[in-house]
Amino acid sequence: MARSVYTVTQVNAYIKNMFTQDYMLQALFVKGEVSNCKYHSSGHIYFTLKDQKGTLNCVMFAGNRSGLTFRMQEGQQVIVGGMVDVYERDGKYQLYARQIVLDGAGALYERYEQLKRELEELGMFAPEYKQPIPRFIRTLGVVTADTGAAVRDIIQIATRRNPYVQILLYPAIVQGEQAAASIVRGIRALEKQGVDVMIVGRGGGSIEDLWAFNEREVAQAVFDCSVPVISAVGHETDTTIIDYVADLRAPTPSAAAELAVYDIRQFTESLEGARMGLERGMQRQLAQKRERLERYGLQLKVVSPGSRLRERRTYLLQLEERLERGMQDVLTRKKHRMALYIEQMKGLSPLQKLSSGYSYVTDGQGRTVRSIREAEPGQLLTIQVTDGRIRARVEEREAIPGLVQDRTADEK
Repeated sequence: MARSVYTVTQVNAYIKNMFTQDYMLQALFVKGEVSNCKYHSSGHIYFTLKDQKGTLNCVMFAGNRSGLTFRMQEGQQVIVGGMVDVYERDGKYQLYARQIVLDGAGALYERYEQLKRELEELGMFAPEYKQPIPRFIRTLGVVTADTGAAVRDIIQIATRRNPYVQILLYPAIVQGEQAAASIVRGIRALEKQGVDVMIVGRGGGSIEDLWAFNEREVAQAVFDCSVPVISAVGHETDTTIIDYVADLRAPTPSAAAELAVYDIRQFTESLEGARMGLERGMQRQLAQKRERLERYGLQLKVVSPGSRLRERRTYLLQLEERLERGMQDVLTRKKHRMALYIEQMKGLSPLQKLSSGYSYVTDGQGRTVRSIREAEPGQLLTIQVTDGRIRARVEEREAIPGLVQDRTADEK
């Protein structure tokens, strides 16, 4: 009789395939006590779930840890959601955890996930339905308990950021069986009042304490509200259904007040900055216009008739000065030349000769006597000397032979 023989790998693969085809093993929740919990350096968490009669190996990969809101410790009672599969190499099956909650919140968490999936399929989380939060508001509506830190924080922060904003508080019941209906009434009441934006929320707590904000009717009221709604439930790590439905989620009530109310100091600073920028721009424009005006003024001076007249007048004055200098130069040269001529004339002047000891003789008619032939004995002559005239009569005349020859040669 022939037998079928399989390898270990084939058997493990077959068992893995059986696990994969079992729908229940692909999505189940297991309750138990945490044991042998180890946080690996890779970010994965390895632990064991146990009860009185058995144990189950579990692993949560680092990619699924974003939803884990607490640190796992030995002895904790938890509910783990995930899938059971076989690790072929070792031939062992284990629970691959996708979510882990402390025991007691498991049923509520399952309801939470189911409602979340339903509302998401209905499109109530779609971003196209989100209303923008107005930047500047006059009235702020708040749906929360009238006692507690949440309302005090909202009022204090909103008043500090803008004391002119009117705050309308609807004192709702935020925990217990009547909480959901009370919150819905508060949303509708403030919507009728016509507030500009609405904060719906409360302080932190367990999933049971916050459950009213996970109810379908509250989510529907937030979705149907015509006024923009900011959800502010619990602490930053708490997430409720209305956080997905609201137009904006705030991690805390204090943060919701900061998101809803614009800081008037920031507005004042921005106005002051705008004013200073406007002044600088005006000063810059004025400086440019003034510079342009001065440039046009200089151009106008260049092309104006008055400027041209002044330019011509200046040119004429320069010509006049040049003419005067030229005339002075000419006169100086003429005076110098005349002085030379005077000196030359002095050498030829009879008076100069007279001053040197010479004299000259004229006859009765004033003619110069240059030869003895022009004077007759008994003739009256006039002798010119330096300081006057001498009247003389010719007694006789005597010729000098050498002088006569020279005179005759000169005449020839």
